[in-house]
Amino acid sequence: MTAHIAAPWLFSQPDPDPRTATGARLRWGVIATGGIAAAVTRDLELLADAELYAVSSRSQAAADAFAADFGFARSYGDQNGQTGYERLLANDAVDVVYVATPHAHHHEIALAALTAGKHVLCEKSFTVNAREAAELVSLARANGLFLMEAMWSRFLPSMQRAFKIAGSGEIGEVKWVGADLGFPAPYSPASRLWAPKDGGGALLDLTVYPLLWALGTLGFPQTVSATGWLNDDGVDAQNALTLGYHHGAQAQLTSSLLAHGPRTATVAGSEGFLQSIGSINNPKELLVRAGFDEPRSETFDVVGRGYSYELREVTRCIQQGLTESPVMPLEDSLNTMRLFDGVRAQLGVSYPNDVR
Repeated sequence: MTAHIAAPWLFSQPDPDPRTATGARLRWGVIATGGIAAAVTRDLELLADAELYAVSSRSQAAADAFAADFGFARSYGDQNGQTGYERLLANDAVDVVYVATPHAHHHEIALAALTAGKHVLCEKSFTVNAREAAELVSLARANGLFLMEAMWSRFLPSMQRAFKIAGSGEIGEVKWVGADLGFPAPYSPASRLWAPKDGGGALLDLTVYPLLWALGTLGFPQTVSATGWLNDDGVDAQNALTLGYHHGAQAQLTSSLLAHGPRTATVAGSEGFLQSIGSINNPKELLVRAGFDEPRSETFDVVGRGYSYELREVTRCIQQGLTESPVMPLEDSLNTMRLFDGVRAQLGVSYPNDVR
């Protein structure tokens, strides 16, 4: 795979406190009522210029319960041949939607939202494949609408600081990156983590986080080598990626639904290294060592659960008339899905979405 070597991804919000209003109030619609929808909505409540306006689910009862818990003005379930999300998208009062469904449904719902004239924040991974991602990007650009993948970790102060240190020269030229994320997920064919129809597997659900450390410090690679283990359903339960760069750098990334791991990231340079403390998707501390000196520690707090930073970015961009985030540009989401398509080809993983 050939792509540019990215500059370090720097934080661009005008205010370090994501709760601070940056413009006119936006009315939000939340599509789905699962765990991630609830977690993100709790942080959305913190934004002074966000109104929790509408929520949808397949079940009217689930939508009603979610609306009651968070104070949404409208709730929509499947009814009279219409899905809950179609009913939500028909409401002209909704400005922007957050798509929190399993991966395999992202394309269908985000496409419908953009067609309905709504701005969209879509959970990671952005889609199941690069073809779906390209269709969404093309439609958003044609309609002048904001679209962003919800890669929340990219906006955290600790992550932005790590990228800045890596690009500052303090640890020299980055030569290799190592990152892992894993936990044993009990197998269930009905679970979104294991179901091929939902885009299950470690790659789409977990690998986005180890990959973030490589992309934020080295950029997109020129070569990708992948190994992994597939279960009887053809889902990758574990994978290991090696990324190669023309200037000699490498990254080793491991993701697993079978085993616990330390969940750490190391960025190693010619003059020192930095290492994350706490899970790599929301590190609370960074250790930085120059040469053989004693390492120094930098600690970080987050507002809410950490999703508030990406929500502020979405809100700020829409208020300013931007159609994509300068911190999380659409080209990066496209390149990530292209990279994942290549990995899946090596592993032998395919999904129903691939043949639609």
